Amino acid sequence: MSKTLSKIYLVALAAIISSCSSNNQQGVSSTTGWKINTSQNGGFEAELNYKQQTPVGMVFVEGGSFVMGQTGEDILMDNDASPRQVSVASFYMDETEITNVDYREYLFWLQRVYGESYPEVYWNAIPDTNAWRSELGYNDPMVNNYLRHAGFSNYPVVGVSWDQAQDYCAWRTDRVNELALIKAGALKHNTDQFDDDNFNTEAYKTAQYTGAQKKGYRDLANPKNKDGRRGRLEDGVLTPSYRLPTEAEWEYAAWGHIGNSIEGNVSDGRYFPWDRNAVRDNRKPFQGELLANFKRGAGDNMGVAGKLNDAGARTMETRSFPPNDYGLYDMAGNVAEWVLDVYRPIRSNEDDFMPFRGNVFTDKAKDEEGYYLEADSLGRIQTREAVADNNRRNYRKAKNANVGDGDIESSIYYSKGDTGGEAAMYDYGKTTLINDNVHVYKGGSWKDRVYWLNPGARRYLNSDLAADFIGFRCVTDRMGSQNLEPNRKKASKY
Repeated sequence: MSKTLSKIYLVALAAIISSCSSNNQQGVSSTTGWKINTSQNGGFEAELNYKQQTPVGMVFVEGGSFVMGQTGEDILMDNDASPRQVSVASFYMDETEITNVDYREYLFWLQRVYGESYPEVYWNAIPDTNAWRSELGYNDPMVNNYLRHAGFSNYPVVGVSWDQAQDYCAWRTDRVNELALIKAGALKHNTDQFDDDNFNTEAYKTAQYTGAQKKGYRDLANPKNKDGRRGRLEDGVLTPSYRLPTEAEWEYAAWGHIGNSIEGNVSDGRYFPWDRNAVRDNRKPFQGELLANFKRGAGDNMGVAGKLNDAGARTMETRSFPPNDYGLYDMAGNVAEWVLDVYRPIRSNEDDFMPFRGNVFTDKAKDEEGYYLEADSLGRIQTREAVADNNRRNYRKAKNANVGDGDIESSIYYSKGDTGGEAAMYDYGKTTLINDNVHVYKGGSWKDRVYWLNPGARRYLNSDLAADFIGFRCVTDRMGSQNLEPNRKKASKY
């Protein structure tokens, strides 16, 4: 009797699941039974078969749990990368660092759109080419040619500050979404965009930017509207924002444990983004060749003529070395890379899922009547810091870079009358180089010794400074399922 009842229950459950799935596919609400995606019932729309496509130039990084931190000896005795287990969600990441030609496309767009009325926007985005200069070294050819010369087009851009990298990510988000709407027929292709009349994702979503609409989406809520409606986030066309990776995401992607794990267990630890704990290839066709562009020793940047060890006097063309198990190039060597985090030497108080320090919560700015404020002179939506709320349990203030650093009253400067601001806690430039504007960069570079090729190693620099060995790459979030092929068949079988 018990077995019979169990079978009846399973059959009924399968029928319910099948019915819900069938209803969704036919555009019927699984909770009310009303038809959706039709003008007959008011025009409620829902994209029920969304499947996120891998963005151009990126690879999928399936998330999971890993031990974050340094796996080798802490030679510098900083004790700022103690190992601990954390998890990250799945995301997409650029195969390579952003190259000079990628960044020149960005500069070209800024000059075309803002060059006449707001030339400072263009000038502020130009990398610091003087970062190549050295008081006792001859690097003038790099100062004058590295960014612009065709010979360096596919080399990683350097001299870009953390602030500039952030601006690039925002621009890339807008250009990708603009093209997606053009392909979907919601916008006309328009290169005559100037000043505040240019496509901005947030401005478009809040109807601050109209543009030239082609045919739009079919407006089921207003069937008589022949012009169609604007695109919406619910349509599944607009992409999540591009951004810098968090330190945890970057490190997780660099380790590439997907290639040395068996049935959910990491079989062997790693010191580099590849299996062997050495910097040379052990495959027969490439026996003995270096696996990254780095500085082998004092005065040895690329080896001896006739058999250059990595052929990289300074940076190298991207994809010059094998990718790691996620398909990511140069996660060790070539250039170090900015990540999103504000630097602190201790990370144990951060979340164990998606750990990150540096949150600044913002909301779209509204007037007294609740309407969004008009976009600014550059066409960008206006934002404000989130209102502090002591009644909340998940956050109390907008800026959270210094959470856990201690109270102002605990500072030795408090008794001297300094009751607020960063100086009371850090005294930046006198007793420390840490403040809320100092960000982490990861990975070794052409200028570094092998020690820095370990993905767990970390360094930091002010967000407005740049260097000839630091570049960046972008990520964007995975929406929905954490793997590319959800276990729907397996679930329905159960």
